[in-house]
Amino acid sequence: MKNYILIICAVMLSQVSSAQTSQTADKKAILSVLKMQRLAWSDNNIEGFMEGYWKNDSLKFYGSNGITYGWENTLERYKQAYPTADHIGTLSFKINDITKITDDAYYVMGEYHLKRNVGNATGIFMIILKKIEGEWKIIADTSS
Repeated sequence: MKNYILIICAVMLSQVSSAQTSQTADKKAILSVLKMQRLAWSDNNIEGFMEGYWKNDSLKFYGSNGITYGWENTLERYKQAYPTADHIGTLSFKINDITKITDDAYYVMGEYHLKRNVGNATGIFMIILKKIEGEWKIIADTSS
């Protein structure tokens, strides 16, 4: 009986450890997506920045002007809001929280900072990322 309890405890501990390792890997991969976006943005490459988003009509972006649906519409929204390199500037993030929602989805809460020639800008965001075909993609973005 004593051995049986020890085996159950060992199995439970290995499952917890495996889950923690999986979450650590997920968070690292999500941070990698955000880093790629930050670098692309700061290189005046909005299309590269958009590679972090789900290329689908169901993508949702919710900002100060309401909700935008779809990857193409979100790209156009960014291009209109940031028409020149002076408007785009240099992007940095402060990530405040990354939380698992389900096995293949997380939300990220943070702050963004744009250092720009036309005046700096700051705000907050919450994004939802989902693992789609092995890649983490933003499926919903709320920024203000």
